Amino acid sequence: MRNDIEQHPDALPAGDSSERNETCSRREFLHTGSAALAAAAIATYGGSAFAQSGDKDIIKIGLVGCGGRGTGAAVNAMSVDPNVRLVAMADTFGDRLASSLGHLKDSHVGEQVQVDAERCFTGFEGFHGVIENSDVVLLATPPHFRPEQLAASVTAGKHVFCEKPVATDAPGVRAVMETCKQARQKRLSVVSGLCYRYQDAKQEIMRRVHDGAVGDITALQCTYNTGGLWHRGRKLEWSDMEWQVRNWLYFTWLSGDHIVEQSIHSIDKLLWAMQDRMPLRCVASGGRIVRTDDDFGNIYDHFNTTYEWEGGIKGFHSCRQWPGADSDVSDYAFGTKGTAMLQHHRITGENEWRFQGQANDMYEAEMAALFRAVRKDEPINDGDYMCKSTLMAIMGRMAAYTGKVITSEQALNSTEKLGPDRYSWSEIAVEPIAQPGQTPFL
Repeated sequence: MRNDIEQHPDALPAGDSSERNETCSRREFLHTGSAALAAAAIATYGGSAFAQSGDKDIIKIGLVGCGGRGTGAAVNAMSVDPNVRLVAMADTFGDRLASSLGHLKDSHVGEQVQVDAERCFTGFEGFHGVIENSDVVLLATPPHFRPEQLAASVTAGKHVFCEKPVATDAPGVRAVMETCKQARQKRLSVVSGLCYRYQDAKQEIMRRVHDGAVGDITALQCTYNTGGLWHRGRKLEWSDMEWQVRNWLYFTWLSGDHIVEQSIHSIDKLLWAMQDRMPLRCVASGGRIVRTDDDFGNIYDHFNTTYEWEGGIKGFHSCRQWPGADSDVSDYAFGTKGTAMLQHHRITGENEWRFQGQANDMYEAEMAALFRAVRKDEPINDGDYMCKSTLMAIMGRMAAYTGKVITSEQALNSTEKLGPDRYSWSEIAVEPIAQPGQTPFL
């Protein structure tokens, strides 16, 4: 649940290895679960990018993307480790960076903020300055920019916290898959912003589902129905590009649409319940019936998607962003012995169970896992599931936009590349709103 105004969900599934083999082929990527991948032998290619002499060493972090989510991630990072220092920041817009920096300095971790003017970077290329000055890079920009920024971070030998989703199109997903392979070879950690995986209550219910508490899974259902989100309007002095980037949620090339940007959390829970095995195919519908003004770019305001796995197991996904309508965020795994209420940490049926106690703070848990991995030189690589969940969400968008049945093979091999080839403060057209039956699959 992370967008520019949200905190995230979690950590690694219970019993999951901190490293996952990223050297699989595309077909293996689609049809092999993380548990099997983690069992593969992992070669060692050298030392960590952060050299420690003890747990008291300072870790320098840099923030790329200074919206609400990025600012929150920086607070989380410094809250879990008193020896973390924020030393560099970048954002496309100087006013966003200044606002974030002011908030961070006034927060309870303000003494850990050591960002001077020389390490504040703006513009589309500002992230390079952050990478140069940091041991760990926090990536929280609009998702379109994630593949390039993640690749640059790993190439420079830096550990990364990578917000969800990791891309807005299939070429981006494929690029991130390759980058995560390189991170493994360099023994660099890549921790995903799919935070539910770092929540102990979710880990425990998923462990029980995987151990057979509900029997064989027969169907899945998830819902992510919310109200409206923020909108920054438009000023006369803004170019088309600035208007779109400042309102990035509403443009498919920047956000992937809300099924990818927001509802990926629910989709990731379906994938997790299925032990990270990609569905074979999906069919979907969607459109704009509430947010119809041009101000809302070219994204849909609702989606309904059916995913199908081997054995005929179907997962039913629904999401919408309708102001004034009822909200619902819930996920279910139905089995031959009972039902798991994933979001509410409860199992009914033959093996009744309910999580006892208070769930941990998943936003802090993912950061704690990252810094623990860096200090112990025991890399975490969440590349497998963060790429699969992103692709699964993109696959649902593709099916809704085109009106076609889309297989996971088609989705992974899609050639459709969203967004401009280069960025400049000039006119950039808004792509037409997708029309099912007319919009082609590429």
